[in-house]
Amino acid sequence: MKYKRILLKLSGEALMGDRNYGIDPKRLAEYAKEIKQIHEKGVEIAIVIGGGNIFRGVAGASNGMDRVQGDYMGMLATVINGMALQGALEEAGMLTRLQTALKIEAIAEPYIKRRAVRHLEKGRIVIFGAGTGNPYFTTDTAAVLRGVEIGADVILKGTRVDGVYNSDPEKNKDAVKFDYISFEEVLSKGLNVMDTTAFTLSQENKLPIIVFDMNKEGNLLKVCNGETIGTTVTL
Repeated sequence: MKYKRILLKLSGEALMGDRNYGIDPKRLAEYAKEIKQIHEKGVEIAIVIGGGNIFRGVAGASNGMDRVQGDYMGMLATVINGMALQGALEEAGMLTRLQTALKIEAIAEPYIKRRAVRHLEKGRIVIFGAGTGNPYFTTDTAAVLRGVEIGADVILKGTRVDGVYNSDPEKNKDAVKFDYISFEEVLSKGLNVMDTTAFTLSQENKLPIIVFDMNKEGNLLKVCNGETIGTTVTL
């Protein structure tokens, strides 16, 4: 495997499958199968999941809700998703730990960097919930932050499209995909890879990002094996 330790970023919407909201057990099982393939190859895996399938703080704020309150609700949504993924991974025979930035001792460990790294070294999959624990920060930022802290080799952003394009491929059939692109090019072209805070943090710490289609069987294994799948963003 090209990468020894990865941070896998999944969107909450990805867990919906074909549903309009919530969590699709079938999609969870599919993701567990994909993750197990790289786990059996010895890859150390940390995961951050969004909460958009349950609640978005920004959406709540746009409808008159207090933004800070909404963001905390969104953090709790990521914990629910983390618990769901944890159950699916353990059902598939993997050992896991759920760590949260907000203390919820009854269901998860508090996030402690050294403990997280030790779990990874022991072959356990670590799921990070509750974002950064602070409002106004996205789970993209949480993913990059945790990736930097645990010394991940790469951020793998699993999406429903197969990379970064010069325009929205779901709206423009002539959109051009990039196999490789630099951080500077992404910024100069105004491309949407991650939010600005997350992207800048990744750039400053020289942590590459690979955007790929998580819903295509075998793609996660191919990415970890160094195959040209999706789009790689590097210095």
